[in-house]
Amino acid sequence: MADATPDTPTDAATGRDYRETVFLPETPFPMRGGLPQKEPLILEQWGDLYSTLRKARQAQGAPLYVLHDGPPYANGDIHIGHALNKTLKDFVVRSQFLLGKDVDFVPGWDCHGLPIEWKIEEQYRAKGRRKDEVSKAEFRAACREYAAGWIDVQRDQFKRLGILGDWDNRYATMDFGTEAAIVAEFHKFKNSGQLYRGSKPVMWSPVERTALAEAEIEYHDHVSPTIWVKFPVVGTSDSHPDDLLAFRTQTPSVVIWTTTPWTIPANRAISYGPDIDYGLYEVASLETGLEFEPWAKPGDRFIIADKLAEDVFRAAKIATWTRVYDIDPSGLECAHPLAALDSGYGFSVPLLSGDHVTDDAGTGFVHTAPGHGADDYEVWKAHGHKEVPDTVDPDGAYYPHVPLFAGLKVLETEGKKTGKFGSANPAVIEKLIEAGTLLARGRLEHSYPHSWRSKAPIIFRNTPQWFIRMDQPLKSGDTLRETALNAIDTTAFYPAAGKNRIRTMVEGRPDWLISRQRAWGTPLAMYVDKHTGHPLHDSEVDARILIAIAEGGADAWFDRPDADFLGAHDPARYEKITDILDVWFDSGCTHALTLEARDPAHGYTGDRPSHWPANLYLEGSDQHRGWFQSNLLEGSGTRGRAPYEAVLTHGFTQDENGEKMSKSKGNTTDPAVVIKESGADILRLWVALVDYAEDQRIGKQILQTTVDAYRKLRNTVRYLLGALDGFDEAERLTDYDQMPPLEKFILHRLHELDGQVRQAYAEYRFQDVVRPVLEFCSGDLSALYFDIRKDSLYCDRPDAIRRRAARTVMDEVFMRLTAWLAPLTPFTMEEAWGTRFPDGGSNCARVIPDTPGEWRNEDEAARWEAIQEVLEVVNAALEVDRREKRIGGGLDAFVSVLLDAEMIKHFGDDDAFSAEVFRTSGARLMDRSNQVDLDDWDHHDVPAFELASRSATAPFAVVKVAVETLPKCARSWRRVPDVGSDPAYPDLSARDADAVRAWDAARA
Repeated sequence: MADATPDTPTDAATGRDYRETVFLPETPFPMRGGLPQKEPLILEQWGDLYSTLRKARQAQGAPLYVLHDGPPYANGDIHIGHALNKTLKDFVVRSQFLLGKDVDFVPGWDCHGLPIEWKIEEQYRAKGRRKDEVSKAEFRAACREYAAGWIDVQRDQFKRLGILGDWDNRYATMDFGTEAAIVAEFHKFKNSGQLYRGSKPVMWSPVERTALAEAEIEYHDHVSPTIWVKFPVVGTSDSHPDDLLAFRTQTPSVVIWTTTPWTIPANRAISYGPDIDYGLYEVASLETGLEFEPWAKPGDRFIIADKLAEDVFRAAKIATWTRVYDIDPSGLECAHPLAALDSGYGFSVPLLSGDHVTDDAGTGFVHTAPGHGADDYEVWKAHGHKEVPDTVDPDGAYYPHVPLFAGLKVLETEGKKTGKFGSANPAVIEKLIEAGTLLARGRLEHSYPHSWRSKAPIIFRNTPQWFIRMDQPLKSGDTLRETALNAIDTTAFYPAAGKNRIRTMVEGRPDWLISRQRAWGTPLAMYVDKHTGHPLHDSEVDARILIAIAEGGADAWFDRPDADFLGAHDPARYEKITDILDVWFDSGCTHALTLEARDPAHGYTGDRPSHWPANLYLEGSDQHRGWFQSNLLEGSGTRGRAPYEAVLTHGFTQDENGEKMSKSKGNTTDPAVVIKESGADILRLWVALVDYAEDQRIGKQILQTTVDAYRKLRNTVRYLLGALDGFDEAERLTDYDQMPPLEKFILHRLHELDGQVRQAYAEYRFQDVVRPVLEFCSGDLSALYFDIRKDSLYCDRPDAIRRRAARTVMDEVFMRLTAWLAPLTPFTMEEAWGTRFPDGGSNCARVIPDTPGEWRNEDEAARWEAIQEVLEVVNAALEVDRREKRIGGGLDAFVSVLLDAEMIKHFGDDDAFSAEVFRTSGARLMDRSNQVDLDDWDHHDVPAFELASRSATAPFAVVKVAVETLPKCARSWRRVPDVGSDPAYPDLSARDADAVRAWDAARA
């Protein structure tokens, strides 16, 4: 009965219907999953499954495994990136439980920062109120309420995905106790001397009125105005004696190029490259036929890098020129290009040597505004200059003291033009034209930094901020940078390329900017001595601050009087810092409150133990510069190492065309919609199937492919459930030596897969769990084992060794499949387990069953690999005859196969075994070296089908298919010579007659 046919198992002589005697699979497990309806019921059934599992593992003395949750931001419904991230984390949690561990996983939320502030400001604006009309206490309360609401929403959405975790004890950066813990970590830096206040250019968002860190920046294409500006030379040093006469005769100008005209008022110097060749050039003639008059004139003299002179002259519409001689820029001094218009620019502009200057583009000189660029600031300071001019205010407008441009906006911060460049650029350009110092202008499309929150461009702006030193020695003697780099070297990265990525970032990063000028966040809760500028170091003051924040949250710092904290110190002497901490510092401290605080090594005695450091951090690859790095620096600065032992990163999710998802494009995939339409297990299976280390794609077509894969898994489990109906321990075949060869092969595959699955879970290679298991289900099981064993399962008598062996092996397959796949598709495996063992507890509580070493059988594996090569050829031949309607199915056929003698040995010279494998009524294998004449193959009058096999051991096989003319068994539909051999059952084969007799006797 290896092939399904429309025939009814009936004895034509007696009219008996044999259907009731056939052991067909029977199970209430439906073919259709109905996951959207079933999964919520399973969630209810699980209850607080996570706590149940932890208690059970702790009772068993299981080793502890810690995954620390990188907190998502509490400001909206979860998106597909959230679903990918949390599902991967759940794979880790569930697989570690499956491997016998006690797993600590506390979900958390990041609650502070600009996105929530923006939402609350929008709410106030909608009511006609400005933010500055609202008290800080009221504003912060609104932010807290907003974040709390989204925590509840996201928690329910994550739970619906099947995410296991300690939800009742979740953490949030806005919790009072958490804010106090963050301040405590901040105090460690303050008191160690690593903290300092510096006035230097930082990335500043005028729209958001705050400093930003590199991790808060994203780059977008932007078109900027470009200008070439003349700085007239007004003085030389003694190193230029030969230049003096020439300079008196015709004053040359140093030419700079910039894409930020608005920074010209802040210019204080020009930087040059010490290894660049410069020349003095004189204009001979200009291009003709132009629609405008160039700003250059014949006879003008310019100092430019030789490599870039031609590019500059092309931009300035200069047709011909003469190179006068070499120029050494050191010692030159220039006038500011706006000096002729206002005495406020009457200072000298020196030329400074800087290694950051190149001759790859521009003019070979860099306009240096120390208040608006990191390199500018460093070269200015390196040459002994201490004062850094303040040019632009927090709103992105020129300060009142800036000549010619007071009040003009660099960036618009209000109205419909918010985030657009303002009037500053064109105003500066017009004044340069008026002053006669503009040489050329143009436009350039380039990558420009934007705030990842507001999406508005940012500027570099000099402003006092608080920093943590990267290069000051710690107690260990190493600097924070060195300590962090050492920690990176001892951390495992998945994929390994992540190590070099974060290492490069840490090697080149500046001091850690930790202060922000906003309202919603954890404060830099400290006092600074107004006379010395140093933070106050007083453990009693720090303790009072922490107690107050733990009781009343960050509001206590802003609302309570200084005397409550300072004690005997005079409040008049101290400045209270009201900046808030960078949100990356916030989340960079969460290891202290979620892990270390519950580490028995630090005195914890509760029922939710953890340990520090965590076994694993898992986030998107962008967190190499974000959360991974802030945790690395915080842990290294306070504890001398990273708070994690391993880091796993995943890529970003794109649409089916590989494009970035965007609501405006309409190409997003909403996890809630997928769950509603198909179920969470489909989304989880998609996560398991993709290579998460790379950017992955999702969409309707891809999800349909996932649904198809799910059906294969579900149908495999469903068939096993049906085939195992009524199986009990009395039926189990315990003697491995009694197992038929096919069963030994399947047991070997279980042994092989068990090792692969365990190793893949240990190394977080979830794709290497599901794909081999899928291949096993569709190949070894469905296409081979189930197909061959259908006849035995349906028609052998229950106590037959072959049937008992098959059901025993299928039980072993079921026990492992439902375990292996439990972390990936937990709802479906729970349903399958509960269908078979309704009183067996949760499938999620199981560990992978031990696999006996005797199941490993390489010889049997090699044998079946060869057999399947021949089977592929035979199946192809049978398909031809089916298609030509010469046979209805394999059981109507007798096949003759010519093979190499070595290949025949794999079948054991057993024609009955060969027919069983081929699922035909008869078979014969013949040695092709005997020069058999195909035309003499018995009475079979069917053309030979010849196909070249891919096997190296079976170069080809010749298959001849004939219609089997023997009588057909009315029960199993096999055509065999012993049909009718039992007079009591004249239309049955001897095997089937024996099975029916036993069936009848059991019911007599």
